[in-house]
Amino acid sequence: MQNPLLALADVAADWTRRELSQDVSHDARRAVLDWFAALLPGCVEGPAVALARAMSSERGCGRAIAYVDGGTGAPRHAALLNGIASHTAEFDDIYRDGGYHPGSPTISAALAVAQDIGASGEEFLRAVIGGYEVGCRIAMALQPSHYNNWHITATVGTIGAAVSTAMLKGGDAATIAHAIAIATSFAGGHQENLQGEGQTKPLHGGHAADAGVLAGMAAAAGLTGSLDSLHAPHGYAAATGEDTGNWDLALEGLGEWTPISRMTFKNHGCCGHIFPTLDALNVLRAETPFTADDVKKIEVLGYRPTRSICDRMQVATPRDARFSLQYCVGALLVLGQVRLGAFTAEALAMDEIRAIMPRVTIAVDDEIAAAYPRRRMAKLRVELTDGRVLERFQHTRKGDPDDPLSDAELSAKFDDLAATMLAPAEVNMLRQQILEGDPCIKSLSLKTV
Repeated sequence: MQNPLLALADVAADWTRRELSQDVSHDARRAVLDWFAALLPGCVEGPAVALARAMSSERGCGRAIAYVDGGTGAPRHAALLNGIASHTAEFDDIYRDGGYHPGSPTISAALAVAQDIGASGEEFLRAVIGGYEVGCRIAMALQPSHYNNWHITATVGTIGAAVSTAMLKGGDAATIAHAIAIATSFAGGHQENLQGEGQTKPLHGGHAADAGVLAGMAAAAGLTGSLDSLHAPHGYAAATGEDTGNWDLALEGLGEWTPISRMTFKNHGCCGHIFPTLDALNVLRAETPFTADDVKKIEVLGYRPTRSICDRMQVATPRDARFSLQYCVGALLVLGQVRLGAFTAEALAMDEIRAIMPRVTIAVDDEIAAAYPRRRMAKLRVELTDGRVLERFQHTRKGDPDDPLSDAELSAKFDDLAATMLAPAEVNMLRQQILEGDPCIKSLSLKTV
């Protein structure tokens, strides 16, 4: 078997010089637009707001922007805060086949470093593409056993951020390889802080971005790591999973297609494991209109994380709600959609939403579980109070590569979320600049919030 770390470093280095097609460039711009959509609500409330105040003396010198307060400083500081903010509202992108959110750590790191060194928009996009390429493919190799105990965005995100940093710092394949190796020793973040109580989960995205910038800078400064770090018997895959990784799967099609062109962009503001259920409900309600009051019982069959992560009846905070399938079903039926408005204090207190939750049950279906993570499916059985029974097998999620958000739909999502932090004119200008101009944003006029 070829050394997967070296193969991945080679393809990342190739992204610094190979032809950048219009399609791939557009896909990368869509990822950046979606990152900003996820970022801006997290600049209004959440852990990044508190940490920006607590860490104000650690801003350092530099030109990287921490959007939570608009200040400039060192790239690690900006990457940390932006990574946290962009992983707070649960709207960040997904690489479905790896169960991984690459945008929060990778773009947070790449943009901070690019701003600091004055990189061009194309250099920034190439670094994002390379970081996604390596991170997404490693995520495929580690799944599914890695995800049993580790939060893969926290772990693999560190490596994606390191690759982007090393690329922007002018690193060749050897430098990028050492950035990957070093990053494997910095990568952490476990499932209890994803599934359990507390506010740590958003910090996973920020820590991955920060640690990745450190690893990339270390490699660019000439520091080295073991080039067997991914696949060796004591390497990262073995240390965090049940084997040394499925590298044949990870390297399949290397150089022929790139993961940034196969991204899922969230259509709902909650955990992605809930999406098939919400999409199935939307289809059923379109075919046979019914209201929350009409529902007697909803039975959901899904894959294991549908139940292990999202079967959550105790909902006290917005974070709880975003990971509760029962709550999100109630919010969809009562409010009509699961966006930011579903997680306000007013929504959390709505008796109408709470009344639905005990009527929703979740179980694992062996057929659906066997197809995970490459397929995210759900079977729904909805029993109405008048005796009618509605059923649907939802084979995909809206926003996945086989049912993608159009540019218009992605822009509408961006406009909705960006309005939390930007005036309307700035929303339009930022969207146009990312999609048509220089995506390496140097400044923003933020509203007072």
